Amino acid sequence: MAGLCAAVRARELGLHAVVREKGDRPGGSMLLSSCVLWRHRAFADFRAECPAGDPELQRAVYDDLDEALEWLESLGAPVLEHGTGNPRTVGKRLDPRGLTDALVRAAGEVRLGAGLSGGEEPLVLATGGFQGSSELVARWIAPAGPLRLRANPWSAGDGLRAGLRRGAALSAGMGEFYGRNMPDADFAERDFVPLAQLYGRHARVVDERGEEFFPGRVSWSENDLVQATARRPGARAWYLLDEEALERPVRDGTVRELAEAAPTRADPADLPFPAPPGTVVAVRVSPAITHTIGGLRVDSRARVLRLDGTPVPGLYAAGADAGGVATGGYASGLAAALVLGRRAAESAAGAGAP
Repeated sequence: MAGLCAAVRARELGLHAVVREKGDRPGGSMLLSSCVLWRHRAFADFRAECPAGDPELQRAVYDDLDEALEWLESLGAPVLEHGTGNPRTVGKRLDPRGLTDALVRAAGEVRLGAGLSGGEEPLVLATGGFQGSSELVARWIAPAGPLRLRANPWSAGDGLRAGLRRGAALSAGMGEFYGRNMPDADFAERDFVPLAQLYGRHARVVDERGEEFFPGRVSWSENDLVQATARRPGARAWYLLDEEALERPVRDGTVRELAEAAPTRADPADLPFPAPPGTVVAVRVSPAITHTIGGLRVDSRARVLRLDGTPVPGLYAAGADAGGVATGGYASGLAAALVLGRRAAESAAGAGAP
């Protein structure tokens, strides 16, 4: 999302842009997502949801998203729903394949299988975060054990490493990530959305010993529960469901339908610990990482910053390479990628790029 949007906007502003795509197809993890681009209904809600995030970056996303969505539509991106289905948020759901195709058409030159090259300026880093690197994930997020990947395999920290080599500072939230608790079994890209077990707030959640480990209420996004699961020994949990929980509405169906689709559901009698009274279904889950939340420190113009707060000349970052937007909570990664990708191109144009 971020790299393609930066390239399209750069071309609109008269710059020559080349997208160097590491993978064998364009679209990154955007292509694998439910493709809902949203903002919080009120800016105060954004701040409350992500209290440790950078207020200037959050304001940029909040202020620019509606216009940026109209821009995507003007490029031919097909809208599936003019809304999010969530009263807390405002936005739209787009067709991920149609959106990718529209951006590629408008971006111009997209080179597949091409990594970062040195000496090119201005340069927008938009490599999608570092969730694809087991080394970097172990260093900053999950030292107790690896997390499964719920994203494209090419987002392995190339942008982060490139920024650090040029003196960039890191944002807050390097230990945070966005992801989903998935059935504790193998899954493919086509399963990223339908198999996400997004009903932990309706379940009794316990670890492998049968002990409840999440204090208080699970948030509506459940990203807090996913991160808490990642910190448990073995990074595993059980969702214990009674009849009332099974009938709760979630997504486009019920908890029962999501649980029945999970290959790791079990009869309560087969659990390695005594099941609480009323439990009728148990589902074993483990966290899968979609994208990192911490990254390179940037300002609201998407300029990469040094430790002293000054910008690194000619270097910009957007998408999950730019950290600090959703620190402490959850916000739309695609929305931030769209807004900061466009702003990166606008900043490069203002810097007098050839």
